[in-house]
Formats: sequence, structure tokens, C-alpha cells
Amino acid sequence: MEDWIIHLVEWGHYWGVALLMLLETIFPPIPSEVIMTVAGVSAARGNMNLGGTVAAGTAGAMLGNYMWYWLAIKFGEARMQRFIGRYSRWLTLDWAEIERGQALFRKHGSIIILVARMLPTLRSLISIPAGLFGMSLARFLIFSTIGTAGWSAALAGGGYFLGSQFQDVEKWLGPLSTVVMVAIVGTYTWRLARWKPQAEVAAPMPADVRSDRHPEA
Repeated sequence: MEDWIIHLVEWGHYWGVALLMLLETIFPPIPSEVIMTVAGVSAARGNMNLGGTVAAGTAGAMLGNYMWYWLAIKFGEARMQRFIGRYSRWLTLDWAEIERGQALFRKHGSIIILVARMLPTLRSLISIPAGLFGMSLARFLIFSTIGTAGWSAALAGGGYFLGSQFQDVEKWLGPLSTVVMVAIVGTYTWRLARWKPQAEVAAPMPADVRSDRHPEA
């Protein structure tokens, strides 16, 4: 996978970095660890400026982050509940877990977004609960941008300072991308094998139905 990433960065420079980070956000198995490290190496070789590289990576990722946030808002909680109920086995997720996440998100949403933007895979998916649970756009953009910029800067900085050892970097980029992919697949397989649905809790009765009932004497 790392070969086409290297070629696109060398060909597109800042636009290539932004495009790759956008794709990584939409399709998490594309590893940002490889994208931004390669971009940092390219900056060290004089093809780009390090600050511009970080900005391009952050901009591309944030475009994808906002897309997921917007889609989650449009999808809505009611539709999400039906979707989870239908595919909970393959998602290894049930609505009780969603509700616990929602309560946690309402208390610590800003910190959750900030930290999640620096964690592989989760950094892309965290936009969905942010939109689904009604986080304000301003908070979402502020904390997402800070976390995304920090992640991009750390990776690009690592590549930049290893730039003089480019051949050595190439040797470990391949295994790194493989490790990331294996970790993602392994985690999902482990959850799939162990997952069991929790006891269902009766859904709350709609307000219009409750209002039609007369109070007991």
C-alpha cells in the first residue's frame, strides 16, 4: 500500500497529502501513519514545507471529519436505532452501548473528540457520535482541528527528522501499514467472536400515546 502513497505525495505535494488524508478519513484502513510520515520525509527532502505539509494533512482530514459529522446528523437517532437493531451482530454493537456512549459524550464530548483524533481508526469514526449526539458544530470543529493537527504534526515531524535516512524509512513503512491493518481486522474478529447482545430494554412509549391514556384511579 505504501508505494502508491509515496507516488501520490511526490506527484501532488500538498494536494496529494490533503487528498490522501481525506481518503483516510472516509476509509480508515488507509493508514494516516504512513501518509503523514511519507509527507514529512518528502518535506525533509525539500519538496514541501513542513508547516504546509501539516496544514494540508489537517485540512484534508477535517473535510472528511465534517462529512461524517454531517451525515450522522442527517441520518438521525431514530434511523440509527433501527440500523443498530438490524445489524448489531455484525457491528458488534447494541443500542445499550450507544446509550452509554451518549451519556459519556454529553459529559466529556470535547475531551473525547480531542483524544480520539489522535488514535488510529477511532480518529475517523468519532465524527459519527459527535453528529448523532448533537455536538455543536463550533465545538466539533475546534477540538477536532486541534487533535487532528497534533496527530498530523507528530507523524509528519517524525518523517521529517528521519528524512535523511529515507531508505531506512521505506523499510519500516511497509510493516507499519501491515501492522495497522492486522490490528484493525484482529480487533473486529475478536469482538465478533465474543459479542453477545445485552438484554433488551423496553423502548420508551411515545408522548402522543401516553397522553391518550387516562390516569388510573
